Amino acid sequence: MSLLLASVSDVFEAEVALAAGASWIDVKDPVAGALGAATPAVIAAVATAVGGRCPVSATIGDCWHEPGAIAGRAAALADSGVDYVKAALAARDVTPATLAALRAATRSCRSLIAVCMAEEPPAPQDIARLADAGLAGIMLDTADKHGARLTELLEVRALEDFVAAAHARSLLCGLAGRLRREDIAVLAPCGADYLGFRSALCERQERTARVSERAVRDVVAAMRAAFPIEQPTMAAR
Repeated sequence: MSLLLASVSDVFEAEVALAAGASWIDVKDPVAGALGAATPAVIAAVATAVGGRCPVSATIGDCWHEPGAIAGRAAALADSGVDYVKAALAARDVTPATLAALRAATRSCRSLIAVCMAEEPPAPQDIARLADAGLAGIMLDTADKHGARLTELLEVRALEDFVAAAHARSLLCGLAGRLRREDIAVLAPCGADYLGFRSALCERQERTARVSERAVRDVVAAMRAAFPIEQPTMAAR
């Protein structure tokens, strides 16, 4: 079973997503990039509004090739009330410098999720090294929000292997990347802990538009069809 992660930009969108059945709230600023960071005030307001009803995560911006920026940005969210902090990372052939930066980040943020570029996914040995740096989780997402979707970039077998490698290292694992409702049935066998959505939840399927309750309910229905057993509520760390 996979949880439905809904990326939202503010409290209003978070409440819409929760009312429609989302099971994880992720705070970002879609106008600012693939993993655009919302302001600390917005992030804290969303965490307060959710009030423990489901996990809350927040992104720290598009620092794909700037691992040195992760520690400071993650530390800035230490008192925001979120359960997880998501950091963009170019993780194929991960370097010692990147691992050192992640270790520095995880010393102050034990709930760090590395969001790896689906365009250049990490190999199993990279995932093992990332796990040793103290990450709480790992996921795939597309850096190019005008390019191919996750399911167009990678075969299901490759995604299954990614999830299996993450779980072998006890990492929380998610899949995202311009996903549509029809991708849910395709990705269900992969066994990811959560599937992440933004554009599919918005008016006109545009990621910078507002979250639509009807669109969220449509995705929730597709999730329930693909995962007929009632979805659990993930305990916050």
